[in-house]
Amino acid sequence: MTVDGATKRVTRRRAQTRARLLDAAFTVFAAKGFGRVSIEEVCEAAGFSRGAFYSNFATLDELFFALYRERADLLARQVADALALDGPDLDVPASVDRVTDVLLLDVDWLLVKTDFLVHAARDPAVAQALLDHRARLRQAIADRLSQARGHTPLPAVLGDVDSAARAVVAAYDGVTTQLLLDRDGDRARAWLKQLLTALLTDGSTPLA
Repeated sequence: MTVDGATKRVTRRRAQTRARLLDAAFTVFAAKGFGRVSIEEVCEAAGFSRGAFYSNFATLDELFFALYRERADLLARQVADALALDGPDLDVPASVDRVTDVLLLDVDWLLVKTDFLVHAARDPAVAQALLDHRARLRQAIADRLSQARGHTPLPAVLGDVDSAARAVVAAYDGVTTQLLLDRDGDRARAWLKQLLTALLTDGSTPLA
């Protein structure tokens, strides 16, 4: 095997180890909550030693941050991809249907996300990372609404596209909070679909 081949193999193996650690951490954090989990528990769930952990992450906080970022970036991509399918026009009901159909509405993820929010409230550096992600998510929505605004007017009460994007994210936050309490994913998805459709249209006049 060449040096380049060996390097690629090591890199691939390390990426697989990192992915298994993240998957295991997701399961353990969702079950026990951040702050109640040890490095040993994550390693045991992943089937690795502490050495494998420390070759990928310096601390449990770093692992938790990487886990949140991975899932949060997936959410942003889901929203952006679903909104991009209409081309220059924006069929709001159809776009809302696509977004809510693919959106990550998973109780375990919401438990992890809530833990991350509480953690961020006590750590300014983590809070900034959370704010940055939410800004990227809002920007993806605002960009799409801006591209379509000449074809699809927004309700005047929402103001500009940035305010509309904030309202969309706030609606998602509200629905996911309810989901944590009643644990009914289908109901949460249907509720979010109704809420976003009402929010982004006037509720009575079909969009041109």
